[in-house]
Amino acid sequence: MNELHVEKISYDMAKPFILQIHYARRMPCVQYAFGLFVQASLIGAVTYGQPASPSVCKGIAGEENRHRVLELNRLVIKEGSPKNSASFLVSHSLKMLPKDYFIVSYADTAWGHCGYVYQATNWLYTGMTNGRTDEVGVNGGHPRHGNGDKTKRTYRSPKYRYVFITGNHKKQNQKLLRWKVIDEYPKGDNTRYDTNNPVPVDSRVIVKKQEEESKYHDTDLW
Repeated sequence: MNELHVEKISYDMAKPFILQIHYARRMPCVQYAFGLFVQASLIGAVTYGQPASPSVCKGIAGEENRHRVLELNRLVIKEGSPKNSASFLVSHSLKMLPKDYFIVSYADTAWGHCGYVYQATNWLYTGMTNGRTDEVGVNGGHPRHGNGDKTKRTYRSPKYRYVFITGNHKKQNQKLLRWKVIDEYPKGDNTRYDTNNPVPVDSRVIVKKQEEESKYHDTDLW
């Protein structure tokens, strides 16, 4: 039987794997990268880095703790991987991050995601972000990177927001959290996309569906 294991990997090792599978088709800021292996074969990757938004960095636990904030910004698993591979990768990678850090991540309604992998690994659910519009990025870049087209706008879908606190002082650090923790996790049907031709779903339909559904699946994200 092939056993799963998680190892720290390099940016260069994670990059082609993420670009080929993740729907965003671009690399974020990466400070930590971890791979999921079956023997010597890489079947999954997760990356963490500083959030792109300064308001998120200081909003989680205040200006004095912004240096202790990371974002889980990419999570990909190959099709046909063993059941619960994503949960296994996330759970083990979190233990390999610095202690007493606030980790934030989002489940994007535009891609039919609810965040079941975060629920399965005991993250705190802190509500949903508002839908909004952004400048359209130039040449596939993100408008936050300073290359937006001011003449065009694109819709940014609402996202479910989760927080995880690393280390053994979770209760103490949770008192510093400025976002309200919601006890009930959101539910609904996760939607997978074709990795060769990723196409988002209508986020407004997905949000409505999730309000009506109450099923749990650890089918995760992709």
